[in-house]
Amino acid sequence: MSSAGRGLPDVGSVVAARRGDRRALNDVVAASLPLVYNIVGRALRGHADVDDVVQETLVRVIRHLPGLNDPAAFRSWLVAITIRQVRDWEQRRRVALSRDAGLDAIHNVPDPASDFAGMTILRLGLTDQRREVAEATRWLDPDDQELLSLWWLEETGALDRTEVADALGLSPGHVAVRVHRMKDQIQTARAVVRALRARPGCPELRTVTAEWDGAANPLWRKRLARHVRDCALCGRLGASLLPIDRLLAGLPMLPLPAGLSAHLPGVALPPAASPADGLHLPDPASGGTAGTTPPAGVPTDGDGGHTLVNRALNRPRGLLPSLAVGVAAVVLAITTLVVTWPDGPSAPSWAAPPPAAPTAVASPSAAPTPSARPSSRAPAAAPTISSARKGVGVWNFAGVSQALASSKAGWYYTWGTQHPGITTPPGVTFVPMIRGAENVTAPELARARAAGPYLLTFNEPDLREQSNMTVEQALDLWPQLMATGSRLGSPAVASGGADPQSWLGRFMSGAQARGHRVDFITLHWFGADFTTATAVDQLRQYLQDVYERYRKPIWLTEFALIRFDGGGQQFPGQEQQAAFLTSATSMLSQLPYVQRYAWFGLPATDKDRSGLFRGATDVTLVGRAFQTAR
Repeated sequence: MSSAGRGLPDVGSVVAARRGDRRALNDVVAASLPLVYNIVGRALRGHADVDDVVQETLVRVIRHLPGLNDPAAFRSWLVAITIRQVRDWEQRRRVALSRDAGLDAIHNVPDPASDFAGMTILRLGLTDQRREVAEATRWLDPDDQELLSLWWLEETGALDRTEVADALGLSPGHVAVRVHRMKDQIQTARAVVRALRARPGCPELRTVTAEWDGAANPLWRKRLARHVRDCALCGRLGASLLPIDRLLAGLPMLPLPAGLSAHLPGVALPPAASPADGLHLPDPASGGTAGTTPPAGVPTDGDGGHTLVNRALNRPRGLLPSLAVGVAAVVLAITTLVVTWPDGPSAPSWAAPPPAAPTAVASPSAAPTPSARPSSRAPAAAPTISSARKGVGVWNFAGVSQALASSKAGWYYTWGTQHPGITTPPGVTFVPMIRGAENVTAPELARARAAGPYLLTFNEPDLREQSNMTVEQALDLWPQLMATGSRLGSPAVASGGADPQSWLGRFMSGAQARGHRVDFITLHWFGADFTTATAVDQLRQYLQDVYERYRKPIWLTEFALIRFDGGGQQFPGQEQQAAFLTSATSMLSQLPYVQRYAWFGLPATDKDRSGLFRGATDVTLVGRAFQTAR
């Protein structure tokens, strides 16, 4: 088993680090770095952002280590955080590309100096067929690059199958199926690599590649693989390929870059950084960045701000010349963070008394109610969002805009294409919806197209009291939704998402038969069992079943604990609902195929007792749980 893999950090170091031991925390981060670097580097295919994602991952590890309940599960937890950061990076990249297609060349081309397949070949001294395997990994579909990064480390002994499954949020059996499919892709790509490298080579293959720009991508892999499969000359070249597993057995992890490994295990600041670099660390109590008063022992610049640790978290891209400088600064700054940590796990933040309510400020876009006077004071800055994945369903009530800002949601929707009376907070995204057949009109579609890259569609068409549509009706209208150019979510069914004979199952079959595009699956889920562990397990199983059927990203756009009985609704107590929200969102963060989720909903009334706010500043116990969720 790889010495670089499973030996560190040990449970004792993790326990000591959680309790504030500075040396132990340094050891934990230093020992985690090689694994994080290998996962991110291979998953991002050596993209220039590898340094940033590795650094963001380490920052999250530092920030959230005190909340790790089971120190023995540190490795699985670390891998899951790393994969989450990889997926967040991929989502940000896709959003950037959708905004400006002209940036394709910038965002899609790996940094030539950090291409991971090339580094693997050069720095591990791979030869012959091992070299071909490394080159073949460049041809994988994007979704399989993430799996490859984990499977490769499993083959080197750095991870085991259970840790891979936990990181992906899948069962070991499902991982085995995906790995088998990925290895088939690599095997096909190996045959292509060998045919392209052959000398003098195949004349017909040279004709096929006459218009190829030399960049490895899935489209050309399929095109070239078709030639190799049908060509007697090229086909013979692949006859002697050994199984991939045998080639990778015993292969070590890729070593860290020299500039980075030179600064482990110590915490000495490298010469490239200096107190003038102005770095600062996150405030673990708030989940954001520290304020203007530095923790004890942190040197300050002339303006009183933090030094050595500021850019490690909130720096503009490119200010740090290398990962070595950034990570070394983080490691150095760790010793100043632990002085603010608790001695052990604390109660969840939603259980604490609410903070003093700020002065109510009327929303600029909402008409003031008779009992509310517009304030002349400028509204306070909106709280930093917890996660771009975390959303909420919103309908109008007094103080809705301020409540939405205070919720720390990253996105919201209103079951329509507009949000009248609701001011979108800075950094928060509004996602439009075409709710039913009556909304498929030119003005509504134009507003949906202008609102952003995503479009939610038909709300609970399987229920008479909601959009109440037949599968055929939805399929007939679907081309008009596709014409918006938005990324389309499936109709959001109330139940039965994994059943092939359900409304969604018949819609997806019909969409495939008609050639309709569906980019992600939209689901609603309401738990009737108010026991936290049972409800979370039921939700996880439902999401996994749906994903295994359709193999598409999932948006969970309504969920809570509500029991529907005889036309009425039963709710659990606030403590039960808050405990479920905390546990469920933690579980969702470990499922890489859950792209976004939205709680039901923002307003809390006598009717909607799962809500987060009773007014602009009156946050419920459930609302406090939502504010701290990620």
